[in-house]
Amino acid sequence: MADGRSHPQPGDLIEIFRPVYQHWALYVGDGYVIHVTDEGDSSVLGSSSSMSATRAKVKKELLKKVAGNNKWCVNNKYDRSLTPLPVEEIIRRAEQWIGVEVPYNVLGSNCEHFVTGLRYRNRVSDQATSGIVRSFTAAVAGGVSLAVPVVTATATAAVAVAVIVGFAGAFAEITLSKGL
Repeated sequence: MADGRSHPQPGDLIEIFRPVYQHWALYVGDGYVIHVTDEGDSSVLGSSSSMSATRAKVKKELLKKVAGNNKWCVNNKYDRSLTPLPVEEIIRRAEQWIGVEVPYNVLGSNCEHFVTGLRYRNRVSDQATSGIVRSFTAAVAGGVSLAVPVVTATATAAVAVAVIVGFAGAFAEITLSKGL
């Protein structure tokens, strides 16, 4: 998936492999990235509150600080299906967000959604979509009631098959019973 370059170019998406999840940032040049992080996040390890945060701040920091000891790579994986904006526009759009507090939701408005919105003007997150599918699959297997954030039309076919549709940020309760 990732193109594996270790020398990012301005406008590249950076995927950072943290212990529990992947963090995403946008490379803006001179060793810096712009990314969304919760205020308690050290940027190196990620805080335990990252998964439950509802607000986050857009920061410009050195990639080496954000990544810490975690591995990272350039990953412009959506270039196959989406057209990137011109680099100058990506950087301009990113820089206007620095210091701004933004809504945050792991499944509906996360760090990957933020940087893909900057690069493509289309907010997508495979990480969020696969999390919804895993939660749905676990609920079917366990026969439990599950509250799932509803996703936009950019969701993958797997989510569509799971019949999770609606407006981003809204919630739908899906009650499942064994045998379905």
